[in-house]
Amino acid sequence: MIEEMRLHDLGVIADATLQIGPGFTAITGETGAGKTMVVTGLGLLLGQRSDSGAVRSGAAHASVEGVWAVPAAGRVVDRVREAGGDVEPIGDGTAELILGRTVSSEGRGRATVGGRSAPAGVLADLADDLVVVHGQSEQLRLRSAVAQRDALDRFAGAPVSEALSVYRAQFERWQELDAELTGLREHRGARVREAEDLRAALAEIDAAAPVAGEDADLAARAERLANAEELRLAAATAHEALSSETDAADALASLAEARRALERGSIRDATLESLAEQAADLGYRTADLATAISAYLADLDETGPHELAAVEERRAVLGALVRAHGSLEAALALQESGSARLAELDDDDDRVERLTAARDAAEANLDEAAQAVTAAREAAAVRLGAAVTEELHALALPDATLLVRVSPGAPSAAGRDEVTILLAPHPGAEARPVARGASGGELSRVMLAIEVVIAGVDPVPTFVFDEVDAGIGGAAAIEVGRRLARLAQTSQVIAVTHLAQVAAFAGNHLSVVKTSDGSVTASSVRRLEGAEREAEMARLLSGLADSDAALTHARELLAAALARQ
Repeated sequence: MIEEMRLHDLGVIADATLQIGPGFTAITGETGAGKTMVVTGLGLLLGQRSDSGAVRSGAAHASVEGVWAVPAAGRVVDRVREAGGDVEPIGDGTAELILGRTVSSEGRGRATVGGRSAPAGVLADLADDLVVVHGQSEQLRLRSAVAQRDALDRFAGAPVSEALSVYRAQFERWQELDAELTGLREHRGARVREAEDLRAALAEIDAAAPVAGEDADLAARAERLANAEELRLAAATAHEALSSETDAADALASLAEARRALERGSIRDATLESLAEQAADLGYRTADLATAISAYLADLDETGPHELAAVEERRAVLGALVRAHGSLEAALALQESGSARLAELDDDDDRVERLTAARDAAEANLDEAAQAVTAAREAAAVRLGAAVTEELHALALPDATLLVRVSPGAPSAAGRDEVTILLAPHPGAEARPVARGASGGELSRVMLAIEVVIAGVDPVPTFVFDEVDAGIGGAAAIEVGRRLARLAQTSQVIAVTHLAQVAAFAGNHLSVVKTSDGSVTASSVRRLEGAEREAEMARLLSGLADSDAALTHARELLAAALARQ
């Protein structure tokens, strides 16, 4: 629940702190004092879109801060910590959560969640777990078919939610199969062309039979063959220098002579023995090098112009693959994966048959799941209609009957039902959809009656009603106040009202007070008790806070409200 709200430079409110707490809190004040700014501020804390027009004239920015008491463990705390914020344990399994929002006069905004900056979307994500706001816009929303269906589903609870869970899984499965089948049929021509192109490409690659790295090897081979004579001369010169077949001095002979000289000297000085060994090693290595060069020369001697032509011909074949696929590696990758893809494309006819059968089976399962959802809704609709009708009788609509009709609708992820709430204001009157037949006052009471009934099976932590009493008065207003007090037994209730009959039932009465100082108008909020509350109730009743008759009436109303709760 909301424990406290602090408003700064929001609309006409310069600075105000609202101590709210549990139970029923009524917020009253003169027209233009800024009562709706309380709802506006709460909307900002719940992630609604910010508006620079809400910033008080002359101020740089407006700010709102809310202090909530929330369960110390659960989705709210988990989401806050995911956003980088935290809560403060306060005992009894609860924790204190602080949410904040600022809006600059230029339109920029900033949100804080549990002491850390966060996107406004995090506030919106937390909203459904914290508060349900009802205002004139929510009454209009009740006219929509979606809102009426949601109200029925909330009341129905587990029977509908469990059936919907099964239905949605079947619906997603059917959608996936239908989309795949539709795509397969729509792109059949393109897939045939793809198969033909792929078949031709694989045939070309298979015929060429490329090997990874072959193009680089062939390039090096071609370079060698094109320069064979130059390479032969270089190798022959090197071989002659190492191991001459003539009488000319060569490296092997020189190394042999050096080794022998060192061996002779080592008789006199053992130091030369290691040097003789190094000379011998150089001789062996030089002999190996001469043998390798000789083998290279022999290999060159075996090549001819015909081999170069064969290499260039092979390079041309691979070059065609490279031009077609970008690289030899890409061609090899296609050769590896293409067969599976071709098999898939060639299997289209059988695949269409299999998908059609699977989709038909999924559709049968979907039909069964949809029927289960409809049956659960129809059962709940009877109970909801009867319970809300009873509430309406207590809300000064003694002859009204509310019906909830479940009829076939367009298939969607929410089922195949269209839910319509109908109201017959008196016996003999035709039950008409509230979207078309209910007046503003009737719609207010229908909305409140539905919330009271649903709260009995699906409690909400906090309800905020912005002038839910619009269009009503007298006995009807008293009953609205009673029902708000009853709702406050299981939920925190905050109501912005202009009717004393409603405010009388509140356990906590806050007044938005407007003061004027020259050209600057500001509002603050204070809690009313005793004589101050009686004076405010008198003002609401007659417009005169100091009228003896109005004060007497106010006292009577407060006493009657206390007795009726």
